[in-house]
Amino acid sequence: MIDDAIGPELQELLTRFRFDSMLFEELRGQVRAGTLSAASNLVGGAIEAPGCDELTRLPEPGSAAHEAAVERGLEALRGGKVAAAFLNGGMATRFGGVVKGTVEAVEGKSFLEWKLREPAALRAATGADVPLLVMNSFATDAATRPFVAELCSRDASLVAPDYFNQFVSLRLDPRAEVFTDDRGAPSPYAPGHGDFSIALRASGALARLRERGVELITLSNVDNLGARLDPAVIGMHLAGGRAMSVEVVQRSGGDAGGAPARVAGRLMLVEGFRFPAGFDTATIPVFNTNSFVFDLEALDRDFPLSWFYVEKKVDGRPAIQLERLVGELSAFCSTQYLEVPRSGPRGRFFPIKTPADLERARPELREMLATSVLG
Repeated sequence: MIDDAIGPELQELLTRFRFDSMLFEELRGQVRAGTLSAASNLVGGAIEAPGCDELTRLPEPGSAAHEAAVERGLEALRGGKVAAAFLNGGMATRFGGVVKGTVEAVEGKSFLEWKLREPAALRAATGADVPLLVMNSFATDAATRPFVAELCSRDASLVAPDYFNQFVSLRLDPRAEVFTDDRGAPSPYAPGHGDFSIALRASGALARLRERGVELITLSNVDNLGARLDPAVIGMHLAGGRAMSVEVVQRSGGDAGGAPARVAGRLMLVEGFRFPAGFDTATIPVFNTNSFVFDLEALDRDFPLSWFYVEKKVDGRPAIQLERLVGELSAFCSTQYLEVPRSGPRGRFFPIKTPADLERARPELREMLATSVLG
């Protein structure tokens, strides 16, 4: 039995981060039966690339369309209708066990500090008050909160965030038994950023935002400093009239993530591992950045997000994680696919997964961060 192997410390962690034992057993049963597997990850039914007319391009700065988008976005920001959230969860493994958000990114400032400075700079320039939210995991929460508190104590202009946490689950072995680590203990993990909308509601954070009049929320990864609070992006979301906007960029060699594709007639984000072997992803010219704008009201409901079967190596042995992904909300929400610049002074996609990525990206990050989104 699972309970026999769970000590007090792990039990406290599972309770605090909302481990759902009934759901765990249900999913475990599906793995055991083979209905949840690597094969079940693949998209079923007809799949095809989107048409060019199904992508919307962010207007060029200086154009009348860009000015109109900026003005519309600024109106929403000044009216207190926009909040910003970023994903600071996961397992904190790619930077040598250090929580990535606390790592110095560029100009002596960490990823977290740059994210905190975005709404502060916007408030100083426009008077907009933008609430900031951070989704942590059990692996990042303890390090993040005191780190941010220290930053805010040293600089009163920074916007202190509201926190909420993604959930926790337990790894399985290939037989669908509970995976145990080298100490013989069950091995917890954070089950994907698909927790975002669910945890936002369960924590009460969504209700608190609605009470203060917020209508839109942006979402980005903590490691993508290019995904800044740009009034033009917010204005284009409003102009599109959809519940959700996904930022996409031109595909480059080596991109292996998700992209918009039409599945059984519906255009939605499809993660790279879900495309069937015979589908040529090069036919889709754009790539998902995992940056979004949502109508807050659209998130205030339950979504039957799919669970995906993910194989990992833990302590040198195969382990199974079941994960949900935030991009799959596009299967349930009307969605605009907004093509934005990938790199350069106005680039919006600078993902940093490893220390080597950060070292290579620093010159471009300096250039981008020195360029104001307000022109």
